[in-house]
Amino acid sequence: MDNIILRVEGYAKRFYLHSRQRSIPSATDVNLTVRAGQLTALIGPTGAGKSSVLKGIYRTYLPSAGRLLYTDAEGHTLDLALAGEHHILELRQREIGFVTQFLHCLPRQPALDVVAEPLLIRGVTREAARKQAAGLLERLAVPQRLWGVPPATFSGGEKQRINLARGLIARPRLLLLDEPTASLDAATTEHVITLIQEMKQDGIGMIAIFHHPALVERLADAVAELSSPLSSPLSSPLASPATTLTEETIEVIA
Repeated sequence: MDNIILRVEGYAKRFYLHSRQRSIPSATDVNLTVRAGQLTALIGPTGAGKSSVLKGIYRTYLPSAGRLLYTDAEGHTLDLALAGEHHILELRQREIGFVTQFLHCLPRQPALDVVAEPLLIRGVTREAARKQAAGLLERLAVPQRLWGVPPATFSGGEKQRINLARGLIARPRLLLLDEPTASLDAATTEHVITLIQEMKQDGIGMIAIFHHPALVERLADAVAELSSPLSSPLSSPLASPATTLTEETIEVIA
Protein backbone atom coordinates (compact mmCIF):
# COMPACT_ATOMS: atom_id res chain seq x y z
CA MET A 1 0.00 0.00 0.00
CA ASP A 2 1.29 3.46 -0.94
CA ASN A 3 1.64 5.40 2.32
CA ILE A 4 3.37 8.49 0.92
CA ILE A 5 1.88 11.62 2.49
CA LEU A 6 4.26 14.18 0.96
CA ARG A 7 6.20 14.27 -2.27
CA VAL A 8 8.56 17.20 -2.95
CA GLU A 9 9.47 17.55 -6.62
CA GLY A 10 12.04 20.04 -7.91
CA TYR A 11 11.64 22.47 -5.00
CA ALA A 12 13.71 25.64 -5.19
CA LYS A 13 13.79 28.87 -3.21
CA ARG A 14 15.52 32.14 -4.00
CA PHE A 15 15.69 35.45 -2.15
CA TYR A 16 15.95 38.82 -3.84
CA LEU A 17 18.32 41.49 -2.52
CA HIS A 18 17.07 44.82 -3.88
CA SER A 19 20.09 46.83 -2.80
CA ARG A 20 22.27 44.75 -5.14
CA GLN A 21 19.58 43.67 -7.58
CA ARG A 22 20.63 40.07 -7.15
CA SER A 23 18.86 36.75 -6.69
CA ILE A 24 20.30 34.72 -3.80
CA PRO A 25 19.70 30.94 -4.18
CA SER A 26 18.79 29.08 -1.00
CA ALA A 27 17.61 25.63 -2.13
CA THR A 28 17.78 24.07 -5.57
CA ASP A 29 16.11 21.04 -7.15
CA VAL A 30 15.09 19.31 -3.91
CA ASN A 31 13.32 15.97 -4.31
CA LEU A 32 12.09 13.79 -1.45
CA THR A 33 9.20 11.74 -0.14
CA VAL A 34 7.74 11.33 3.34
CA ARG A 35 5.80 8.23 4.31
CA ALA A 36 3.41 7.70 7.19
CA GLY A 37 5.24 6.35 10.23
CA GLN A 38 8.66 7.24 8.86
CA LEU A 39 11.18 10.05 9.25
CA THR A 40 13.01 11.64 6.34
CA ALA A 41 16.16 13.50 7.37
CA LEU A 42 17.46 16.53 5.50
CA ILE A 43 21.24 16.74 5.46
CA GLY A 44 23.73 19.01 3.73
CA PRO A 45 26.14 21.86 4.38
CA THR A 46 25.21 25.19 5.92
CA GLY A 47 23.54 27.30 3.26
CA ALA A 48 22.09 24.34 1.37
CA GLY A 49 18.56 25.51 2.19
CA LYS A 50 17.44 22.83 4.64
CA SER A 51 15.36 25.21 6.75
CA SER A 52 14.06 26.85 3.58
CA VAL A 53 12.63 23.49 2.49
CA LEU A 54 10.73 23.10 5.76
CA LYS A 55 9.45 26.67 5.59
CA GLY A 56 8.32 26.08 2.01
CA ILE A 57 6.34 22.99 3.02
CA TYR A 58 4.77 24.91 5.92
CA ARG A 59 4.23 27.81 3.51
CA THR A 60 6.10 30.35 5.58
CA TYR A 61 7.88 30.83 2.24
CA LEU A 62 6.34 30.65 -1.22
CA PRO A 63 8.45 28.28 -3.33
CA SER A 64 10.28 29.77 -6.30
CA ALA A 65 9.87 26.50 -8.22
CA GLY A 66 8.69 22.93 -7.80
CA ARG A 67 5.71 21.05 -6.39
CA LEU A 68 4.84 20.09 -2.79
CA LEU A 69 2.27 17.32 -3.17
CA TYR A 70 0.54 16.62 0.14
CA THR A 71 -2.09 13.90 0.64
CA ASP A 72 -4.48 14.92 3.39
CA ALA A 73 -6.38 12.77 5.88
CA GLU A 74 -9.27 12.31 3.43
CA GLY A 75 -6.97 11.06 0.68
CA HIS A 76 -7.01 14.21 -1.43
CA THR A 77 -3.70 15.34 -2.92
CA LEU A 78 -2.96 19.04 -3.31
CA ASP A 79 0.06 21.15 -4.18
CA LEU A 80 0.91 23.15 -1.07
CA ALA A 81 2.73 25.66 -3.28
CA LEU A 82 -0.59 26.59 -4.92
CA ALA A 83 -3.07 26.11 -2.07
CA GLY A 84 -5.04 29.09 -0.80
CA GLU A 85 -4.12 30.79 2.46
CA HIS A 86 -7.25 29.64 4.29
CA HIS A 87 -6.63 26.04 3.26
CA ILE A 88 -3.05 26.26 4.49
CA LEU A 89 -4.23 27.61 7.87
CA GLU A 90 -6.68 24.73 8.20
CA LEU A 91 -3.94 22.20 7.45
CA ARG A 92 -1.68 23.84 10.04
CA GLN A 93 -4.40 23.57 12.66
CA ARG A 94 -5.32 19.95 11.87
CA GLU A 95 -2.61 18.08 10.00
CA ILE A 96 0.79 19.79 9.59
CA GLY A 97 2.97 20.80 12.54
CA PHE A 98 6.29 22.63 12.66
CA VAL A 99 8.85 22.73 15.45
CA THR A 100 11.05 25.68 14.52
CA GLN A 101 14.47 26.55 15.91
CA PHE A 102 13.07 29.39 18.00
CA LEU A 103 10.06 29.71 20.28
CA HIS A 104 7.47 32.30 19.29
CA CYS A 105 4.51 32.82 21.63
CA LEU A 106 2.37 35.49 23.21
CA PRO A 107 4.11 37.51 25.95
CA ARG A 108 3.03 36.85 29.53
CA GLN A 109 1.41 33.53 28.53
CA PRO A 110 2.35 30.74 31.01
CA ALA A 111 4.42 27.90 29.59
CA LEU A 112 1.66 25.36 30.33
CA ASP A 113 -0.81 27.33 28.22
CA VAL A 114 1.74 27.80 25.42
CA VAL A 115 2.03 24.02 25.14
CA ALA A 116 -1.74 23.43 25.47
CA GLU A 117 -2.68 25.99 22.80
CA PRO A 118 -2.70 23.62 19.76
CA LEU A 119 -5.21 21.37 21.53
CA LEU A 120 -7.42 24.32 22.46
CA ILE A 121 -7.52 25.32 18.79
CA ARG A 122 -8.76 21.81 17.99
CA GLY A 123 -11.61 22.15 20.48
CA VAL A 124 -10.15 20.23 23.42
CA THR A 125 -11.32 21.56 26.79
CA ARG A 126 -8.86 23.74 28.71
CA GLU A 127 -8.67 21.25 31.57
CA ALA A 128 -7.91 18.30 29.27
CA ALA A 129 -5.45 20.30 27.19
CA ARG A 130 -3.53 21.49 30.24
CA LYS A 131 -3.44 17.93 31.61
CA GLN A 132 -1.88 16.63 28.40
CA ALA A 133 0.52 19.57 28.33
CA ALA A 134 1.62 18.83 31.90
CA GLY A 135 2.33 15.20 31.04
CA LEU A 136 4.46 16.18 28.07
CA LEU A 137 6.38 18.80 30.05
CA GLU A 138 7.14 16.15 32.66
CA ARG A 139 8.50 13.80 30.00
CA LEU A 140 10.74 16.58 28.68
CA ALA A 141 12.03 17.31 32.20
CA VAL A 142 10.67 20.85 32.41
CA PRO A 143 10.55 21.72 36.15
CA GLN A 144 7.00 22.20 37.42
CA ARG A 145 7.98 25.53 38.97
CA LEU A 146 8.31 26.90 35.41
CA TRP A 147 4.91 25.80 34.11
CA GLY A 148 3.17 28.96 35.29
CA VAL A 149 5.94 31.30 34.10
CA PRO A 150 6.10 32.96 30.64
CA PRO A 151 8.90 31.32 28.59
CA ALA A 152 10.47 34.69 27.69
CA THR A 153 12.68 34.42 30.78
CA PHE A 154 13.75 30.81 30.14
CA SER A 155 17.16 29.59 29.06
CA GLY A 156 17.72 28.46 25.48
CA GLY A 157 17.34 24.78 26.37
CA GLU A 158 14.18 25.42 28.41
CA LYS A 159 12.64 27.40 25.55
CA GLN A 160 13.44 24.60 23.13
CA ARG A 161 11.71 22.06 25.36
CA ILE A 162 8.59 24.26 25.47
CA ASN A 163 8.75 24.61 21.70
CA LEU A 164 9.07 20.85 21.29
CA ALA A 165 6.19 20.13 23.64
CA ARG A 166 3.92 22.55 21.78
CA GLY A 167 4.84 20.99 18.43
CA LEU A 168 4.43 17.39 19.57
CA ILE A 169 1.26 17.66 21.64
CA ALA A 170 -1.19 17.86 18.73
CA ARG A 171 0.33 14.80 16.98
CA PRO A 172 -0.16 16.03 13.40
CA ARG A 173 -0.09 13.74 10.34
CA LEU A 174 3.04 15.50 9.09
CA LEU A 175 5.57 17.01 11.49
CA LEU A 176 8.47 19.26 10.47
CA LEU A 177 11.42 19.40 12.88
CA ASP A 178 14.15 22.03 12.50
CA GLU A 179 17.10 20.98 14.72
CA PRO A 180 14.83 20.01 17.62
CA THR A 181 17.66 18.87 19.90
CA ALA A 182 20.32 21.51 19.14
CA SER A 183 20.14 23.18 22.59
CA LEU A 184 19.32 20.12 24.69
CA ASP A 185 21.49 18.09 27.03
CA ALA A 186 22.08 14.38 26.45
CA ALA A 187 19.38 13.20 28.86
CA THR A 188 16.65 15.40 27.38
CA THR A 189 17.74 14.44 23.87
CA GLU A 190 17.07 10.81 24.76
CA HIS A 191 13.56 11.77 25.90
CA VAL A 192 12.98 13.48 22.54
CA ILE A 193 14.25 10.44 20.66
CA THR A 194 11.77 8.25 22.55
CA LEU A 195 8.90 10.62 21.72
CA ILE A 196 9.84 10.68 18.03
CA GLN A 197 9.99 6.89 17.94
CA GLU A 198 6.54 6.70 19.55
CA MET A 199 5.14 9.13 16.97
CA LYS A 200 6.58 7.02 14.16
CA GLN A 201 4.86 3.97 15.62
CA ASP A 202 1.58 5.95 15.61
CA GLY A 203 1.92 6.58 11.87
CA ILE A 204 3.09 10.19 11.95
CA GLY A 205 5.33 11.19 9.04
CA MET A 206 8.24 13.52 9.76
CA ILE A 207 10.90 15.60 8.05
CA ALA A 208 13.78 16.56 10.32
CA ILE A 209 17.01 18.50 10.36
CA PHE A 210 19.31 17.22 13.10
CA HIS A 211 22.36 18.90 14.61
CA HIS A 212 24.18 15.60 15.15
CA PRO A 213 24.73 12.94 12.44
CA ALA A 214 24.27 10.23 15.07
CA LEU A 215 20.60 11.20 15.37
CA VAL A 216 20.16 10.75 11.63
CA GLU A 217 21.56 7.24 11.93
CA ARG A 218 19.25 6.40 14.83
CA LEU A 219 15.99 7.92 13.60
CA ALA A 220 15.98 8.37 9.83
CA ASP A 221 14.17 5.93 7.54
CA ALA A 222 15.20 7.96 4.48
CA VAL A 223 17.76 10.70 3.86
CA ALA A 224 17.61 13.58 1.39
CA GLU A 225 20.97 15.26 0.87
CA LEU A 226 21.01 18.88 -0.28
CA SER A 227 23.96 20.50 -1.99
CA SER A 228 24.86 24.14 -1.52
CA PRO A 229 23.49 26.41 -4.28
CA LEU A 230 25.71 29.28 -3.11
CA SER A 231 28.53 28.07 -5.32
CA SER A 232 26.46 29.17 -8.30
CA PRO A 233 26.99 32.75 -9.53
CA LEU A 234 24.42 35.29 -8.39
CA SER A 235 21.95 36.27 -11.09
CA SER A 236 19.72 39.30 -11.40
CA PRO A 237 16.76 38.15 -13.55
CA LEU A 238 13.97 36.23 -11.80
CA ALA A 239 11.87 33.71 -13.68
CA SER A 240 9.69 32.83 -10.66
CA PRO A 241 8.73 34.27 -7.24
CA ALA A 242 11.45 35.19 -4.77
CA THR A 243 11.25 36.52 -1.24
CA THR A 244 12.54 40.05 -0.71
CA LEU A 245 15.14 40.49 2.01
CA THR A 246 17.71 42.93 3.28
CA GLU A 247 21.47 42.48 3.33
CA GLU A 248 21.39 41.79 7.06
CA THR A 249 19.08 38.79 6.71
CA ILE A 250 21.26 36.94 4.20
CA GLU A 251 23.37 35.63 7.06
CA VAL A 252 20.49 33.70 8.62
CA ILE A 253 19.39 31.85 5.48
CA ALA A 254 20.02 28.12 5.93
